[in-house]
Amino acid sequence: MPGIMKAFIVLSIFCVAALASQDTCYNDAVTACDPAAARSVDKLNNCNAKFGGINSAQSDLQKFVNQNFIRSFEYLLLATNFDNYQRNRKGFEKLFRGLSDKKWNDGIEFIKYLTARGGEVDFNEISDGVKEEEAQPVSFDLNELTAVSKALDLEKKYVHDAFSIHLGAARSNKQFYDPELTDYLEKEVVHEQREIIRKLAGYSTDLSGLLDGPDSSLALFMFDDYLQKQ
Repeated sequence: MPGIMKAFIVLSIFCVAALASQDTCYNDAVTACDPAAARSVDKLNNCNAKFGGINSAQSDLQKFVNQNFIRSFEYLLLATNFDNYQRNRKGFEKLFRGLSDKKWNDGIEFIKYLTARGGEVDFNEISDGVKEEEAQPVSFDLNELTAVSKALDLEKKYVHDAFSIHLGAARSNKQFYDPELTDYLEKEVVHEQREIIRKLAGYSTDLSGLLDGPDSSLALFMFDDYLQKQ
């Protein structure tokens, strides 16, 4: 019996020590409230909203936020390209303006998410892929088919970047593991991207077939009218 009691006491001590090591915010508060120590908010370093692998994912999330805003401006350029008096494609203008608005709103929502998880926003964090694109000469003076095809490529790149963040947060290593982040990405990005990519892929296929027909100008006009009603 004494041996069992001794083992129980030792186990209890280890459990208390383990719990104490996790209460880092509590320890910071105790230290900050110590009359012998100078009080400072800076001492509460562990009293934040961070948990899981958010620290490891923060840089990638910052790049993801900025990618949303960059894509928003690119889609806006495509929208204005079809809204001039020469092209006058109101349906295509509506399509790309809708994509622009969505990327802008998604960027704002990701800022809210990142800050809610205790992270910070850095608008200077740009992914290597976007930097490579910006280093190349880019024109948004595109026709209907090439514009939709470009949008399809951009949306696929976007969801693949989300996959990369998801993969990092799904690692079993506790430094990276963050099931809350993976769940958020699945619900707010991946499922929506499936529908967007499917729609743009369908538009690309339809336009390719219509432009090969004998009445391509009329077909294109009717397709634009269809987009206005969506």
